[in-house]
Amino acid sequence: MSTYIVLPPMDPLTISLISFGCILASAVTGFVLARFLPEHHLNSESRDAVKMGWGIVATMSALVLGLLVASAKNTYDTANTESTETAAKLVVLNHKLVQFGPDADGVRSSLRSAIASAIKRDYPDVNLEADVPAAAENANVMEGFSDRLITLTPKTDAQQVILAQAKQLTIELNLARWLLIEQSKNPLPLTLIVAVVFWLSILFLGLGLFCPNNHTVLIMLILCSVSVSVAIFLVNDMSHPFKGLITVSPGAMLDVWGHLNHP
Repeated sequence: MSTYIVLPPMDPLTISLISFGCILASAVTGFVLARFLPEHHLNSESRDAVKMGWGIVATMSALVLGLLVASAKNTYDTANTESTETAAKLVVLNHKLVQFGPDADGVRSSLRSAIASAIKRDYPDVNLEADVPAAAENANVMEGFSDRLITLTPKTDAQQVILAQAKQLTIELNLARWLLIEQSKNPLPLTLIVAVVFWLSILFLGLGLFCPNNHTVLIMLILCSVSVSVAIFLVNDMSHPFKGLITVSPGAMLDVWGHLNHP
């Protein structure tokens, strides 16, 4: 039987701080080690040989870091697009229930509660009514509304068509909701991040080893380490579209909430 080791998830700040520590430690190690190496280890021939290795490592680091940026940006854009499309479908669904007639008022109330719970789950900092329950972390809040929707009984052909359209919209909303939930639980591959940090550590070790030994260079190495760590932080932050600094705007869902509460 296969055994799988599941590592606990780390937030983007923790990953970036660990990356900063590894990269800076490598740079300082090279900076200090240069004082103790024999002269022939630091001559021009050695420097040229190391530069060839630098080029390979720098290219690999740039390629993988670019891949991580593209992946994180795609995750963010997908979540943003799906959130906007979901908001538009919710407005249409509410309109269909209004068309159905007074018999759908209870279902509309259930839809309103589902939307409020979804907003609280995805945007916990947004202030809504105090009686709105918090949504479960891995729950699809549209499923409760689906259960209420199927209880409607159409009395006319027009109501039958409207109900069929509402059910189709609900299926699409359920699917979109589960996609958002699952995508929010899929972080960037930790192996790629570890590889990038390792390659950058090698690169900064060489920089510290062959750079002039003075405080200006040391400060520049620290600033470069911070810059690279910030890039890693942003990549990880964008891969969680509903958490962190770079998040999907709640504007579309709040517009839906305002539309449903409009007298």
